[in-house]
Amino acid sequence: MEASASKHDVFQAIADPTRRRLLKLLADEEMPIAALTACFPITRTAINKHLKVLNEAGLVSSQRVGRETRYMLQPEPLAEIKQWLAFFDEYWDDRLAALKEFVESDID
Repeated sequence: MEASASKHDVFQAIADPTRRRLLKLLADEEMPIAALTACFPITRTAINKHLKVLNEAGLVSSQRVGRETRYMLQPEPLAEIKQWLAFFDEYWDDRLAALKEFVESDID
């Protein structure tokens, strides 16, 4: 696993496939560490490290419920990624429209 993400570095936090999968799991419901660990072929310690990176990026929060800690998705920081990707959506829309126009003009 690479070095942990700096505080609020959402891009670094989602760079790892395990962390992306954790976010998907937490999108449906809050979950305790035991349930999260059961979904992966890695140790609880490794899952804790991934959750720490996600927490530092503001993507996950936790709360104690009795004897367990439950984790939940905090999707707000993902808006930064959505904004960044929107540029490329527009970029490719423009390029594909130009290609379509070129291909259709070549047919005539």
